[in-house]
Amino acid sequence: MTHALLAHYGLLQNMHVVKPVPARDKDLCRFHADDYVSFLRGITPETQQDQLRQLKRFNVGEDCPVFDGLYSFCQTYAGGSVGGAVKLNHEYCDIAINWAGGLHHAKKCEASGFCYVNDIVLSILELLKVHQRVLYVDIDIHHGDGVEEAFYTTDRVMTVSFHKFGDYFPGTGDIRDIGYSKGKYYSLNVPLDDGIDDESYQSLFKPIIGKVMEVFRPGAVVLQCGADSLSGDRLGCFNLSIKGHAECVRYMRSFNVPLLLLGGGGYTIRNVARCWCYETGVALGVELEDKMPQHEYFEYFGPDYTLHVAPSNMENKNSRQLLDEIRSKLLDNLSKLQHAPSVQFQERPPDTEFPEADEDQEDDDRRSDDSDVDENNEGKPFIGRVKRELHDIESKDMDDVKEGERARDMDASFAEISIKASNSGSVPTDIKLEQGNSNKPDQPTADMNL
Repeated sequence: MTHALLAHYGLLQNMHVVKPVPARDKDLCRFHADDYVSFLRGITPETQQDQLRQLKRFNVGEDCPVFDGLYSFCQTYAGGSVGGAVKLNHEYCDIAINWAGGLHHAKKCEASGFCYVNDIVLSILELLKVHQRVLYVDIDIHHGDGVEEAFYTTDRVMTVSFHKFGDYFPGTGDIRDIGYSKGKYYSLNVPLDDGIDDESYQSLFKPIIGKVMEVFRPGAVVLQCGADSLSGDRLGCFNLSIKGHAECVRYMRSFNVPLLLLGGGGYTIRNVARCWCYETGVALGVELEDKMPQHEYFEYFGPDYTLHVAPSNMENKNSRQLLDEIRSKLLDNLSKLQHAPSVQFQERPPDTEFPEADEDQEDDDRRSDDSDVDENNEGKPFIGRVKRELHDIESKDMDDVKEGERARDMDASFAEISIKASNSGSVPTDIKLEQGNSNKPDQPTADMNL
């Protein structure tokens, strides 16, 4: 649904869509345990009754059901996020987007909250090969517990999560959880109550993130854009408008730091598609018309058929005093970080290698850096001169697409899109979009080579 909106709003005209190469077992095992990955690869609806002990061990079955194509799903959305990080590392784009990613609850050895593989952790590990420090920001209504846990004891990754706290899944994310050992003060949690609106949210987001950028000075940023923090979400209880949610994207974009945008939660699907479409426009620097163009999912957006929906009149339980106390406490924590940490010089790990695509695939379906950029006479890439090779979907009239193709599009994975950069602005305009099929750690850094 998001991709259809992007196509009919004309946003794909400046984008490069690339089919993500699925992550391999060894790619997933850079964070996840070998036996957990093997379990995900082998489990099917037909065999799950024979593996009840394993299902319980890996927390699969309730919020994380077994379904046909489960492992392929995990490979696709993880491959999209890691692929975006690879492109950022090579400076082929300034912004990469994978709306199918952002599954922030998955742990090293277990699934959680419909998150099986933590593509965020994997993409951050990829970014750390080039960047000394990576910032993770999470605006999903649920606490980004899996990512926080993975990096709780390192000072190379700072995690900042804005979330509902108090008798709410996953139950973590107290403001007093600040990191441990070398990671002390590198975990920031912003606990919020029901009904928070745009003004209240931004009164915390901008001063906190502004200070984080000043003190931590990250080389790259990963922003998880879970849309269940929007007003009217079936599971959420916040009161953010789409423009208020997207203001976080706009603010992060303004720092001109390599940025990976990921999806996440969202359970009123028409509003999720609205939100991610609008935020793609924000990433492009394009303001979209509120009146929605005709497209194959047009009937989902009735009766108004507009891009934006008005927030409700629900009570904002976040008092001014509470917001002031939260902001003051977190800014005080940040003041204890006098300067960005230094990192001892060491040999850079090799990039994640993706297998070559089948020869019958088009060049723009390959994860080949050579096919994505123009080169100068010295064989070096011209940053921002990404070829405009678009999916077949752009060259077709969407009204002529067959019904079977439409059904497949709804399940098909978002591919990697890059947007041609302008060389004049001070904010990033070269964007790559990856599309996919839509407790504290036990020494988590031991396997991460941080």
